[in-house]
Amino acid sequence: MAGKIEKSKGKVKQVVGTLTDNKKLESEGKIDRRAGEAKEKVGRAKSKVEAVAKKTERKAVKAIDKAKDATRRK
Repeated sequence: MAGKIEKSKGKVKQVVGTLTDNKKLESEGKIDRRAGEAKEKVGRAKSKVEAVAKKTERKAVKAIDKAKDATRRK
């Protein structure tokens, strides 16, 4: 969410900078927009890593349970 806000804020700064011929504000807007895009990408990557970690944990728990059941049967 923070990435989207920063990206939007940057876009507004960039447009205002362009309209007012303020190169500094326009540049700040581009930087903010790109920073927001980067935060969004990091957030998506983090979510994917967390999902894989949870899936791996579930599989490990199942494997441990199967191993316990197998040793109990003998």
